[in-house]
Amino acid sequence: MSRIGKKVIAVPAGVSVNFADGVVAVKGPKGSLSRKITGNIDVKSEGAEVRVVALDEKENTNALHGLYRALIADMVKGVAEGFVRGLEIKGVGWKAQMQGNKLVLNVGFSHPVEFVQPEGIKIECPSPTEISVSGIDKVLVGQVAADLRAIRTPEPYHGYGIRYKGEHVEHKEGKTSGKGKK
Repeated sequence: MSRIGKKVIAVPAGVSVNFADGVVAVKGPKGSLSRKITGNIDVKSEGAEVRVVALDEKENTNALHGLYRALIADMVKGVAEGFVRGLEIKGVGWKAQMQGNKLVLNVGFSHPVEFVQPEGIKIECPSPTEISVSGIDKVLVGQVAADLRAIRTPEPYHGYGIRYKGEHVEHKEGKTSGKGKK
């Protein structure tokens, strides 16, 4: 049995979890999410808690047991509180701004880069060098943040680029002149 899968998921007030026909549906104040459950896994909702139960002891079922428990816990947290991923821009004159549903990035290219905000995600720019990605689906929030970071990944010499908030970029030593070497 999976150690993660055995943990009980606490369901906050205002959130409902339903399991029918192999689909888990979670509804809360921020919205609703659903996910198809495959394998020999059962989801039991008992009052203010949810249990994910493996119906056999096969290795694949054991792996899915922990996976689905973690995914359902993220769904419950998402519809109750939501998820936020912060990014920061480092670079001289580099900035970001929202224009309607597009994020326009000036990050050292000869042209501005436009990133269309996907459905279910909210992108904000609290300052010209900060980007905030928020939504109820943890996987989608993380993927959009990773896509934004991939536009201009931090380079190791000066640290210029788009990075996650609090991310440490290891700096490399620059070139040396070669004097004194024989």
